[in-house]
Amino acid sequence: MSLIVAARFTTFPAAEDAAQKLFNTGYVEEDVTLFFVNPRGQYARYPIGGDTSTDSGAKDAPKGAGIGVTLGAVAGAVVGVAIFAAFSAPVIVSLIAAGVGAYIGSLIGAMTRTRDGSSGRRAPFHEESRDSGVLVAVHVSPDNQLDAARVLREAGGASIERATGRWQHGRWADFDPLKQPVPINEYVKKKD
Repeated sequence: MSLIVAARFTTFPAAEDAAQKLFNTGYVEEDVTLFFVNPRGQYARYPIGGDTSTDSGAKDAPKGAGIGVTLGAVAGAVVGVAIFAAFSAPVIVSLIAAGVGAYIGSLIGAMTRTRDGSSGRRAPFHEESRDSGVLVAVHVSPDNQLDAARVLREAGGASIERATGRWQHGRWADFDPLKQPVPINEYVKKKD
């Protein structure tokens, strides 16, 4: 695994200027790459789109649907029996009422489980862990990683991070935009 230092820039010209400053301090082209990181939700990890296989707010929906089917079927059966007893309707009416109750119950159960159970609010949206922009990544050693971070900061880089990954053919081959970045503490801007 290779040691990598990276910083985000808002434009390609700013990232190219930072790369040139790295070259001026002795880094070679084989150790510097730049690429655009899309906004969250636009990484196209799945054929139909999106970044994850399920929405975090919907993880309990199947459980809610199961509970809703049970409660809805029971309620529908009770209604069906009441209709059967009151109007001498055929038994099929009771079965249809139970089926409709189960269906409606599953929908209601699934929808109620997509909310935060304690307060009735929607589950919080997953906060973006990596801002979009042009990422300048540098293949470094433990000895020169802080020098690379300093050059990137002085060139206007934001969100300076350290990572380990596969560096192949002059680029960060296994970059994962969903992986939480690890900031280099010496270059984290202090909040006022």
